[in-house]
Amino acid sequence: MRKREFITLVGGASLAWPLAAYPQSTTMPVIGFLNGGSPDNYAHQVAAFRKGLAEGGYIESQNVTVEYRWAEGQLSRLPALAGDLLNRQVAVLVTSGSLAAVTARSATATVPIVFNVTDPVRLGLADSLSRPWQCHRG
Repeated sequence: MRKREFITLVGGASLAWPLAAYPQSTTMPVIGFLNGGSPDNYAHQVAAFRKGLAEGGYIESQNVTVEYRWAEGQLSRLPALAGDLLNRQVAVLVTSGSLAAVTARSATATVPIVFNVTDPVRLGLADSLSRPWQCHRG
């Protein structure tokens, strides 16, 4: 084998190797969904959530994983369920209901939380409505 052929072979392999390894090392992002109720009572909300994801280009089980945790009305279970989702290293927590949002907020300072509550400032989820993404723990 000539020197030029050898360099081409090794150089080509070194360029192709990261590309071949890339699909094996990538994983789908995981969204954690936390709710104090039961899936039967929130089927319409989950359907709307999935529709919104799809409109944003995210299809469950194709390019995003959603981990659902339901407290089934036993709200004292919310902290453990939030902890379980955080152990799954979710990219974001989506909550439904004030208590689920507050529980998620107290469980993490690093994972973004998406919530829909009436008064996030009063609940301590945001410092102000003008900058709801900023909240400083006190």
